[in-house]
Amino acid sequence: MIDVALTETPVQEPQRIRGLEMPWNRVMGSIEGPASAAKALGPWHPQEFMAECVETIPEAGGMMTFVFRRTDGAPLAFRAGQYVNIAFPVNGEDQEPVDRSYSLSSSPTEPWTFSVTVKKDAGGLVSPWVHQNVRPGTVLDMLGPVGAFHLPDADRRARYLFLAAGAGITPIMSMLRTIHSLPGTANVVVLYHGAEAGGFAFHRELAYIASVDSRIKVFYALGDRGRPEDWEGFSGRLTSAMIDEVAPDANGRQVYACGPEGYLNTATELLRRVGVDDTSIYMEFFSGDRQTLLEYQAELALAADIAGEIAEEIAESAEDYFEGQPAAFGIYEPGYDEEGTLQATGLALEAATPEAPAGGTPAAAPEAQVPDASGFDTVGTGSLTLSFMRTGINVRIDPEEHILEVAQRAGVRIGANCKEGMCGSCKVVKLSGEIDMNHQGGIRKREIDAGKFLPCCSTARTDMVIDA
Repeated sequence: MIDVALTETPVQEPQRIRGLEMPWNRVMGSIEGPASAAKALGPWHPQEFMAECVETIPEAGGMMTFVFRRTDGAPLAFRAGQYVNIAFPVNGEDQEPVDRSYSLSSSPTEPWTFSVTVKKDAGGLVSPWVHQNVRPGTVLDMLGPVGAFHLPDADRRARYLFLAAGAGITPIMSMLRTIHSLPGTANVVVLYHGAEAGGFAFHRELAYIASVDSRIKVFYALGDRGRPEDWEGFSGRLTSAMIDEVAPDANGRQVYACGPEGYLNTATELLRRVGVDDTSIYMEFFSGDRQTLLEYQAELALAADIAGEIAEEIAESAEDYFEGQPAAFGIYEPGYDEEGTLQATGLALEAATPEAPAGGTPAAAPEAQVPDASGFDTVGTGSLTLSFMRTGINVRIDPEEHILEVAQRAGVRIGANCKEGMCGSCKVVKLSGEIDMNHQGGIRKREIDAGKFLPCCSTARTDMVIDA
């Protein structure tokens, strides 16, 4: 065996075309009909499909990457930063699956397989099951791609600042892998916050990309916990001074940030402080403030006439909030009128069982009836009435108004994130009435057939009764 000494020699910078352009951009803008293969790579619309796990890759920080391929052999066309909604049979194959949304961590420039990276929450319902049960050969039902948090299809300047905390690195990783794989000029700065020195997912690949791609610089920060003596990165929570040090020209960059709600709230304020305009800031919430959610859960559980069954559903929705990626409840203030806060009274639903007649033969089950909401208080104005049976309130609405916005103003608690029909977090059941829904992939056909709908992108065509 011959030892070869490798020495570092100066190398000229590559000559590149200006800016970045996604591979499908010209296909999408083509006047001529593109070839079928090229058309298949364009991220046109979310689809329902089955995918098989082909590889699992342990990551630092309690995370695991799951590599999938579509069972129909088609590529998964998506934009870097988007996510897929996955149905997991956590309660058995014969039970209703539990849906979770996870960001794609792979690059769309390698579309024949795709990856999601899941952080294990020991107290969660889904993520421990995923880590333990999803293996090569596992086939899952998916919906996607979904999400407005992604790189543009073409950018002549391509100057970016990526801010990530914890599991928020996953969509950022998709963006970095995409930029690294593409030709073109770009200037990318990454600031990645983690809880401990050994807990930065993808750290080896990040180090490699930064070492071979002069367009990308990566910085690390440990938050406000103790740091090891040999730590060379930043320490402490995100500050404007930290942003200034890694990107003194932040106000000339597009900023993509992903992480816990508190981190992103701080980032928003600091970015404004260093001169970044709101129109240049894009954010993806991966989790929220746990204390806020616990208070939210307790508030609903203690509300008048709320049954224990509903309290359990509230607890489950809080867990959904933390495990869903991305997911966030719209924590909002109730609306007000001239008499004060618009409050809901709450009314438990009861199921009636038909009595057997004198002859002993059970009576035929009556046809399903619309629950009676005539005793509920009515608020708002409009030509149609929405009756929210769990909350115990009637809300007046006009046909052109979106149901979610009107409901939240009236104090009806409905989880919400994107408010554009993509994430599915506001999904509720329609007991009666007709709607027009213009969703963007946030709900499956089987759910629509079961009576569910997304109030964020729906308008009422008739009076409605809603299980919320």
